[in-house]
Amino acid sequence: MPAPGSASLIALDWGTTGLRAYLLGADGAVLEKKEQALGILNVKNGDFAGAFREATGAWPKAPALAAGMIGSRQGWREAPYVECPAGLDALARGLLAVPSADLKIVPGVSMVDADGVPDVMRGEETQIFGVVEGGVFSGGASGIAVLPGTHSKWVAVQAGKIARFATFMTGEAFAAISGHTILGRLFAGETFDAQGFARGVDHAAREAKGRGGLLHRLFSARTLGLFDKIPGAGLHSYLSGLLIGAEIEEACAWLGGKPARVAVIGGAALSASYERALQRRGIAADIAAPDAAAQGLWRIARAAKLVA
Repeated sequence: MPAPGSASLIALDWGTTGLRAYLLGADGAVLEKKEQALGILNVKNGDFAGAFREATGAWPKAPALAAGMIGSRQGWREAPYVECPAGLDALARGLLAVPSADLKIVPGVSMVDADGVPDVMRGEETQIFGVVEGGVFSGGASGIAVLPGTHSKWVAVQAGKIARFATFMTGEAFAAISGHTILGRLFAGETFDAQGFARGVDHAAREAKGRGGLLHRLFSARTLGLFDKIPGAGLHSYLSGLLIGAEIEEACAWLGGKPARVAVIGGAALSASYERALQRRGIAADIAAPDAAAQGLWRIARAAKLVA
């Protein structure tokens, strides 16, 4: 157990299915970490106060700061969105207090595109600020990042602020297609197959003229198996490569061109897949250090003067 005087912040990365709790020291270093299946959908009867006590009750008293879906409409309290461009100062000003728990919640970030369609993020903004000062971006304050997941986010950071971002439902589409359509019927296991994955990335990158777009190309995950062009053991990876590859192509179009480098912020396995796909498209990938959310929470807390 850390000494009471050494603890400066309780940082919570509180998502839909899981909760990562960090006890941070005076310099932002992780003194202790807990991971529990206490995401907002798993908290019984909405007892977020009880879940908070369960995760942090044994730790010394310190200011607490949470980010992620805990601040959504389905979470503890809904924290309003901060509009782009959004920097540390804007997030610090937008912190929402939960007085009963001596806790503050980081707001999400929103933007509206050229067609008047809104986009939102919750939690990813904190991960972004966990790596901005860490040198992942070129120059330390500007660059492009991707945060892979159920709803992947591509983020343009300029002068230390989230300038704009776009969401791609790649992970959710992969789960739905592989688990609930005929495309998954020929899959023989889920072991990663490098050749199948690369072929999917390459097929997604081919010029659309005369070949159709993603809705047409998706059916190749069945026909390539039917005609023994890809073995069943490689089809799962092929579909993954096809969807990640399509995401990269769409993201490059959204950015207005192919970036030279992209910071990848996420779990180890998924980050490795994105690194493979990006490099195959000639884009350098910089993998962010683990626990970017903890460092982001520390920097937001520092901007809000919750810590020295």
